[in-house]
Amino acid sequence: MRILYGVNGEGMGHATRSQVVVESLLEANEVRVVASGAAHKYLSGVLPDVEEIMGAKFVMEDGAIRRWATVRQNAVDVVGGAPKSVRHWIEMMHDWQPDVVVTDFEPLAATYARISRTPLIAVDNISMLDRCRHDEEIVTGHREDYAIARTVARSMVPHAVRYIVTTFFRPPLAREQTTLVPPILRRAIVEAEPEEGDHLVVYSSGEESALAALRASGVPCRVYGMRGGPREDTVDGNLELKPRSEEGFVEDLRTARGVVAGGGFSLMSEAVYLGKPMLAMPLLGQFEQTMNSRYLEREGYGMAATELTPEIVARFIEGTGAYRERLATYEQRGNEIALRAVADRVAAAARAPAAELRRARRLARTPPIGRHDERIGEDSGR
Repeated sequence: MRILYGVNGEGMGHATRSQVVVESLLEANEVRVVASGAAHKYLSGVLPDVEEIMGAKFVMEDGAIRRWATVRQNAVDVVGGAPKSVRHWIEMMHDWQPDVVVTDFEPLAATYARISRTPLIAVDNISMLDRCRHDEEIVTGHREDYAIARTVARSMVPHAVRYIVTTFFRPPLAREQTTLVPPILRRAIVEAEPEEGDHLVVYSSGEESALAALRASGVPCRVYGMRGGPREDTVDGNLELKPRSEEGFVEDLRTARGVVAGGGFSLMSEAVYLGKPMLAMPLLGQFEQTMNSRYLEREGYGMAATELTPEIVARFIEGTGAYRERLATYEQRGNEIALRAVADRVAAAARAPAAELRRARRLARTPPIGRHDERIGEDSGR
C-alpha cells in the first residue's frame, strides 16, 4: 500500500509522534512524508523519503499569539511561496498515486486527498477541539479563543473518513467517525523506567519572574528551553540551567519529582505517562493549551496556572503527593493500541469502496447517535 503522510511543522510534537507512526507503517507499506518547518528538518534526518512543503507559522508577541498578525504573515507566505511549492507537490503525487493519505494536522496533504478523492485519515491531538464536547468549566473565560481554535481545527483537516485523536483525557464525542486513543509517545519515553527524585524539570523560555519564583521554592530545578540557552550546565542557586539535550532531558524527566512547563500536549502526555505531576501554564491566546491544562487539573494529574509565582509553585509542590496517587491510576501500554488503531483504519480506508468512503465523510460531520462513543484502550495496562 502507498501512503502519503503529511506533518505539520509548528512545534516538534507533530514530528516526534509522526516518526513513531511512520516507522510502524513502513514495516508493511511504502510511505512518503511531506512536512514543513521544524518537522521537515527533524524527520528528514530520521526517515526516508521526506519532502519539504510550505507550512503555517504563528506570530508571537509578549508570550501571546497575535491572531491577525499570524493571518497576515501566512497570507504573505502563501502569495510568495505557495504556487511553486503546491504545484511541485501535486505533480509528484500525480505520478505516485497514494492509496491513502494520513495527516497530522497538515492541511496540504488533506487538500490533496480531497481533490484526488483519496481517502484521508487524520491522526493528531488538536482535532480534540472539534471532535469532542467541552463543558463550561473547560471553556469559561476563553469562549472566543475556543470558537476560533475549533474553527481552525475543523478547517485544517476537513473531509477525513476517520479522525484518530490522541489524548489522556476522555470527554464525550461531538462527531461520528472519531476514535480516541492514548498519546503516541517517542521511543525514549516508552522505554524509560520512572523513578522519583527531588528535582523539578522546567521547560521555560527563561523570563526573570518565572526564574525568581523557582528560586524562591528552594527546590532543585533543572531548566530547559531558555532563549539563547547555555552551551553547558550552569548553576544558579537551586537552578541548574541546561543546554539542549534530548537524552539529558529524558533522563531528568524520568527521575523528576514534577514538571513545570506550558500547556503543550506532547510534554504533558509524557509527564502523565511517566507518572510525573505537572504545573501547566498555557500560552496566552492558544486555547488548545488552555484545554489541555484544565483537563490535566480535572484529572488530578497536576495544576493549571496563568503565571508562575512563589505561591503557585509552593502550592504545586505541596500537592505532588496527591497528584502522584491519581497518576498511579492512569493506564497505558506504550504505543501498541494507538498504532494498531492507525494501521487498522488506514487498511480499512484503502479497501473501502467509493460509496462507503462518501458515507464515512458525511458521518464525520455529524453528531454521534445516542450515546455512541468510540474509545480504544481504556482497559489497557501500562
